[in-house]
Amino acid sequence: MIKTENLTKRFGRLVAVDRLSLEVAPGEIFGFLGPNGAGKTTTVKMLTGILRPTSGRAWVGGHDVVAETLEVKKRLALVPDEPFVYPKLTGAEFLRFMADLYQIPWETQKKKIPELLEMFELLDWGGELLESYSHGMRQKLVLAGVLLREPKILILDEPMVGLDPKSARMVKEIFKTLSRRGATLFMCTHILEIAEKLCHRVGIMIQGRLIALGTVQELQRQAAQEDRNLEDIFLSLTGGHEYSALLKNL
Repeated sequence: MIKTENLTKRFGRLVAVDRLSLEVAPGEIFGFLGPNGAGKTTTVKMLTGILRPTSGRAWVGGHDVVAETLEVKKRLALVPDEPFVYPKLTGAEFLRFMADLYQIPWETQKKKIPELLEMFELLDWGGELLESYSHGMRQKLVLAGVLLREPKILILDEPMVGLDPKSARMVKEIFKTLSRRGATLFMCTHILEIAEKLCHRVGIMIQGRLIALGTVQELQRQAAQEDRNLEDIFLSLTGGHEYSALLKNL
């Protein structure tokens, strides 16, 4: 469902993504990990047609992200780390706008929009302007808009940011359900515990390069840390343990 071949993005002399090659299968929850500045968001922007690659190719749902950008955007849903909503619309109006944009029948809208607002505990806020919503409420509304469409490919950039524990738990269960139904989820996250429990495979980026790819068990063997969790593996591969020496001097 998602495939890249030597995907590269340069900004002047900076190589933000360096020859990225990977494949994500139908029904897979793929965790895309890395420290700040590793190239994760740039990759997401190329996969969704927001940025044009400098070189290399990528396909989403079998369509080239450059040559068939509109077909790609029809088939995927993006949940960004900063949810964009129109502040002068109400929550219900925003969902109706999303439904109309993707040509969802009115009868389906009438049934599903109240159900989704209730699911995300936004039913009482459905008539309020989005400028009054908190970050977490906006994030839940964007997720509701995604579920309204029922896409087969979801690209998620820090989808849990701003969610309270109850909502985060519900969203994780939603992602598992979508995966069981055959949807592909490509998820960037800094919350390694979520990645470890939720993702079938993970890839780790550093300075634009994919340095590790596989299941948690495969990464444990690669890092020679078979009794360690994903956080320990991540810090080992990315050099994150260097801070411990600095802490001793505090």
